[in-house]
Amino acid sequence: MTTSPAIPALPTRTDVLIVGAGPAGLTLAASLAQLGVDHVLIDRDSGVRPGSKAAAVQPRALEYLERIGVAERLIQAGDRGRGFRLHDRERTLLSASYDNLDTPYPYVLLVAQQTTEEHLTLRLHELGGTVHRGHKFLGHSPTSPASRQRSPAPTARCAPCRPATSSAATASTAAYGPPPASASRRRAPATGRHRRRTSQPGQRRRRRRRGHHVLPVPQGNAPGVPLAGGQHRIVAPAPGTATPTAADVEQLLVDRGPRTDDVRVTEVVSASTYRVQERVAERFREGPVFLVGDAAHTHSPAGGQGMNTGIQDAGNLAWKLHAVLSGLAPTALLDTYHRERHPVAADLVGFTSRFAKLATLRSPAGSRLRNNVLAAAASAPGFTDWITTKLSQLDLGYTQEPDSGAPRVGQRVPPGSVPPAGLRWTLAVPGDGDPHDHDVLAVRHVRHLPASLLVRPDGYLAGHSVPTTAADVLDRLPDYLPTR
Repeated sequence: MTTSPAIPALPTRTDVLIVGAGPAGLTLAASLAQLGVDHVLIDRDSGVRPGSKAAAVQPRALEYLERIGVAERLIQAGDRGRGFRLHDRERTLLSASYDNLDTPYPYVLLVAQQTTEEHLTLRLHELGGTVHRGHKFLGHSPTSPASRQRSPAPTARCAPCRPATSSAATASTAAYGPPPASASRRRAPATGRHRRRTSQPGQRRRRRRRGHHVLPVPQGNAPGVPLAGGQHRIVAPAPGTATPTAADVEQLLVDRGPRTDDVRVTEVVSASTYRVQERVAERFREGPVFLVGDAAHTHSPAGGQGMNTGIQDAGNLAWKLHAVLSGLAPTALLDTYHRERHPVAADLVGFTSRFAKLATLRSPAGSRLRNNVLAAAASAPGFTDWITTKLSQLDLGYTQEPDSGAPRVGQRVPPGSVPPAGLRWTLAVPGDGDPHDHDVLAVRHVRHLPASLLVRPDGYLAGHSVPTTAADVLDRLPDYLPTR
């Protein structure tokens, strides 16, 4: 896939500077381009780096990616995983399905991060944006009260990279009127090709609805995720730093996989090591600087949550930057980025940490106890539904209201109940009628809707029982901002 046309010279002025063209930075750039916000995206690398890295796109991230025109083409490039299974050597402990989730995307999309970045880059180009590659961020000059009167924005310092400069993973930082530093980490798992010596009839026809497997055994876990092209990603705690051979990976699966599986590894396509870091930035906003994605939170890859959280960071920030820069909202709206996204990240790090610790228990007694508890929990009503909702991130929201059965401001609005309208605000009114769009607001008629709803551009409820005309809602838009 072609990832970049001829890149113009780096502009000297912009409204938003984005540092780092990973999934979060690309999502933010594509969102701002769709909203008509002038921005510059820079990255150290000369192109999208190969490898799987993050290999799962969760339903909530797909719901946002649909709003910027990426979801369907990405789905065509990946495989649909129906859920996941936890095994020990002898039995399936837990089998969880995504089939009953309330989303247009009731599956985890299994696709290499490289492919996700390529499609985000392609969409950015279609929207008129680009990635200024081979540039690094050096810092910015903070504004003093005196200088703020002359120029309200800081001055960012960027420079071309030397040809050898490269980073294995890119964290994203954005600056409203420009920005700060990004940190990069080495984090890419082993990817290889393998085939089963005893295949199941019809396995190829079911290829696009597969799941992934986690194998928590005393020897160490070895999660396996199928990717496109007959590849599988295997992640496992292993001593040493030598690049594993096909025989090494095959022996690892023999030692840690279900005893019924007979696996043949034919090739190790790529392999690398990473160290888990669990941190959350104290502040996601400091003046004109915003931390997004890996720059804001780092954690265990357990559960496939990190990249998806970064994509949603970008979705939360993009519409707020647009609202402030276009004069629709006061600058106080930008403070809500930290207020809404920091608790999500903190909860994420806690969840993935517990998940990883359970999966990597090494004592035989502890492993047996964990496995027995998992098997018992799997039979409890509602447990697997809870865990799939958690992993799919469909339970995330920003509501402060108690659950009384009525719509709550800040909760996710399922796309099946109110059709999304790109990155416009959506006014959903009861009854029948044709959809019509304004510059920043779309009106959708929804049969059997009990009361009118106003949905934010990122898919969360801004207000219920709101006026049913676009003009009235736009006049009162400040009343529905999360600054209240």
